[in-house]
Amino acid sequence: MSTQTLLWIVFGVLVIVMLALDLGVFHRKAHAVKLREALIWSTVWISLSLIFNLGVYYYLGSEAGLNFLTAYIVEKSLSVDNIFVFILIFSYFSVPSAYQHRVLYWGILAAVVMRAIFIGAGITLIQRFEWIVYVFGFFLVYTGIKMGLRKDEEVHPERNPVLKLFRRFFAVAPRYEGSRFFVKKDGRSIATPLFVVLLIVETSDVIFAVDSIPAVLAITTEPFIVFTSNILAILGLRALYFALAGIMELFHYLHYGLSVILVFIGVKMIIASVYHIPTVLALGVIITTITVCAVASLIWPKRKEN
Repeated sequence: MSTQTLLWIVFGVLVIVMLALDLGVFHRKAHAVKLREALIWSTVWISLSLIFNLGVYYYLGSEAGLNFLTAYIVEKSLSVDNIFVFILIFSYFSVPSAYQHRVLYWGILAAVVMRAIFIGAGITLIQRFEWIVYVFGFFLVYTGIKMGLRKDEEVHPERNPVLKLFRRFFAVAPRYEGSRFFVKKDGRSIATPLFVVLLIVETSDVIFAVDSIPAVLAITTEPFIVFTSNILAILGLRALYFALAGIMELFHYLHYGLSVILVFIGVKMIIASVYHIPTVLALGVIITTITVCAVASLIWPKRKEN
């Protein structure tokens, strides 16, 4: 058995066990996730990811370990934007806090499958068509500039095309039915508003994956590193959401940092054939950018509108 095969097995067992414990033991009953619980789970997921990173470093070498860490931090940083959108979606649909974890759990499980498809497609395209690297690079630069120039935007879930299509063919219950996604009414199954929220959360993640996966592929195209770093980052997204939901507004400069990171990674991808930016330097730029924006947000807090 090769070293990488062994790491694939360890990764698979780790994910299955943690997800089973998450929903089957610690969150078997629907409840509002408090800050202390969210911080504990965030610490657990981040610690497990870093321990796995050490395993990658030890068994596959320093370059693979550094690539994993950089890809993990990039995906984790970009997931902050997801959290902001999740807050707006839950607020728009008035989702009870006790059911939010269930939505995020199943939404992220589906996201794992879709990320695997996106990663496989991205790597295949890069291997078959080298010029696609420049397309990804310019797309990241464009996305980064767009993110930096945008102002506070409202999310309009009712305009979601997936939701419109779903409501055309399926009935939706008028109110929440506990933590259930479907209920029986007059002998037929109908969706609850909670399933509608799940649909919108999932389609939102697809949109974010279009940005984040090219960003990770700019760091490495090794399937094992790309997939494991990406999946471990988004599996900890639920806990991160509950830990940051109440303080997201404090970090109002963070989207500028994400903008800089996307532009930087896009440029890194575009000039790779001429000059390879060392991974250590890229990691330093990413960490410094996030830190500066977070500190600046605390030093110069957002002014409240009268």
